[in-house]
Amino acid sequence: MCGFAGVLGGSQRINKEALKLMTDRVIHRGPDSSGQWFDEKDNIFLGHRRLSILDVSSRGSQPMSSQNGRYILAFNGEIYNHLEIRKSLEKNINIKWTGSSDTETLVMSFQILGIQNTIRAAIGMFAMSVWDRKKKCLSLIRDRIGEKPLYYGWQNKDRNSSFLFGSELKSLKTHPSFLGKISRKAVLDYLKNKSVTGEDSIYENIYKVSPGFIITIDSNSKNIDKYQYWSMEETIKRA
Repeated sequence: MCGFAGVLGGSQRINKEALKLMTDRVIHRGPDSSGQWFDEKDNIFLGHRRLSILDVSSRGSQPMSSQNGRYILAFNGEIYNHLEIRKSLEKNINIKWTGSSDTETLVMSFQILGIQNTIRAAIGMFAMSVWDRKKKCLSLIRDRIGEKPLYYGWQNKDRNSSFLFGSELKSLKTHPSFLGKISRKAVLDYLKNKSVTGEDSIYENIYKVSPGFIITIDSNSKNIDKYQYWSMEETIKRA
């Protein structure tokens, strides 16, 4: 199953101390091993808990870097057609694979095709966080149906605001900058529909990545852009 959590911005000292706690809160999702990656210059921190399924060796450990070092991936889920993606990539370039994990397939495809083209080709259940070291931006990606959860949001709206993200709310709640203010809108939604619908979560300024979307956060401007790479409505219309 796996789980991940991370922080962009905020206090580097706090982030270092909090990252392990954030990923430990989802140890039930990934009891086999844990990993951390961070870049103090860009103030980005990624943590991962792994449930080993494809390539159970350390060659499948996360967060994983692409071979050119541009992309760093923390990923939850499984890409069912990753072997077909490998074959497609190998048609035009000689690739030396180090392992057999779908994680390595993804980061290699990011390197060759880019994030959007890779995600459009990937079939599976997944939630991902991808740091682009060249563009200094973070992408959060959720599968087409929304089988895998993914939460995000800015906390402490000031110069030292922290952008928190992760597989479960309990990870975000561990970080010291988490505000934890209950959303009245979400409570009313829950009382009416027996669930918190749409992009909202039970907490103010913490949201769910919608199914079939890529959320991109620019580390400099702090702008959040949303890109819908798949639509059920459009797919039905084309059927």
